[in-house]
Amino acid sequence: MNTPPASTDVLAQLRAVLGDRVDTDHSALQGARADKSGHAAAGMPLALVRATSVSDVQETLRIASATGTPVVTRGAGTGLAGGANAGTGEIALSVRGMDRILEVRPDDLLAVVEPGIINADLNAALAEHGLWWAPDPASRAISTVGGNIATGAGGLLCAKYGVVRDAVLGVDLVLADGRLLSLGHRTVKGVTGLDLTSLVIGSEGTLGVVVGATLKLRRLIPGEVCTIAATFPDVRAAAEASAAVTASGAQPSIMELMDAASLSAVHALLQLEPPTPGAAQLTIQTDGPVAAGEADAIAAVLGAAGGTVAVSHDRAEGERLLAIRRAMHPAMETLGTALIEDVSVPRSALPAMFDEIARVEREHGLVIPTVAHAGDGNLHPNFIFDATPDENGVIEAPEYVWAAADDLFRAALRLGGTLTGEHGIGVLKKRWLADELGDAQWELQRDITRVFDPAGILNPGKVFTR
Repeated sequence: MNTPPASTDVLAQLRAVLGDRVDTDHSALQGARADKSGHAAAGMPLALVRATSVSDVQETLRIASATGTPVVTRGAGTGLAGGANAGTGEIALSVRGMDRILEVRPDDLLAVVEPGIINADLNAALAEHGLWWAPDPASRAISTVGGNIATGAGGLLCAKYGVVRDAVLGVDLVLADGRLLSLGHRTVKGVTGLDLTSLVIGSEGTLGVVVGATLKLRRLIPGEVCTIAATFPDVRAAAEASAAVTASGAQPSIMELMDAASLSAVHALLQLEPPTPGAAQLTIQTDGPVAAGEADAIAAVLGAAGGTVAVSHDRAEGERLLAIRRAMHPAMETLGTALIEDVSVPRSALPAMFDEIARVEREHGLVIPTVAHAGDGNLHPNFIFDATPDENGVIEAPEYVWAAADDLFRAALRLGGTLTGEHGIGVLKKRWLADELGDAQWELQRDITRVFDPAGILNPGKVFTR
């Protein structure tokens, strides 16, 4: 067995090739240990490489491969599963500085971009061409396209317009040994060979480093936008109403559900009038040429389900209502420390899943404010707890919180659901992955990662470790 080189040797090699793009400042290394999940990796990474080009990424991986040094790729650090956290002896490889739009082709409805570009910045630039990229995570103002691809992110619009996998035609991928691959295609159709692009999407940095993406665009939607706000006496009634909207055949662009605890916290944060105690809210948008008629039809469904319904045809009012939903994460911070989780169930099972969340709250003595992308059955339960930061300011969820999360995850699986709809597995959910996949598929998927990365240097300790 080869003895790994001293960290000083690896640093010397990195600096010889990359110069001041190799950052060993304590605060930079400390920041690379953590993401928005609250989890932090053990120890301190060896260095933070701030890549600005494909060549930087290739050189970093060549050195890492030759020296057996682990590499953890990072974007904006907004992940919620610990998947981009770098620890002892690892190179944190940041692609946040690779943020250019390389090409926009309106006639072909595609763009080629670097991975570090922010979602909102991309769509602001595309709007000048009458185009947009549909994936719309709640963190769109701070999350990167590369991060979206790494986790297979979704967002508020995916029930109608799809998730990241539906909006990426190809990726440029640097393998662990530094080789550059161009996967996918620029055409509407393309079935040559295996679909490695789809395999990379959601792979959380275990297969390679995404250094470019060819994105499938849409033209800006003509017509008006209508927003519907409907309040219900409790969250189960709101969930049943959302299922009724889906069953009606209507296809809103957005359908978000907030339970009483989350709604109350957001109203307090935004200094709005307190909502009715116990009330839950659905916020729904329709768009396109038939937006008004579809909004009226949805409002009728919600009213028949017992909701108090208001319909707005004003775009500004619609954005104000959606701002309430987008303020969920900062609102949770006012309640205590939050473990922000992510499960998905079939849309018809949404009421039953809220019943399970209420049961977990009772049996484990926790408060779990929950929001849901009700249009696709993706829920975000927030486990609220009190904890003291460690000497580095990091707060880890205690075991009693994970016991409640375990109960909730298994409930989602029993209902035909999945452990994660858009946050990924990372560190925080790897212990449950085989429960969903089964041992045979878990082993097959792990073995596939070794084809791409035989030495196992890419994001070790994440996803496929027990």
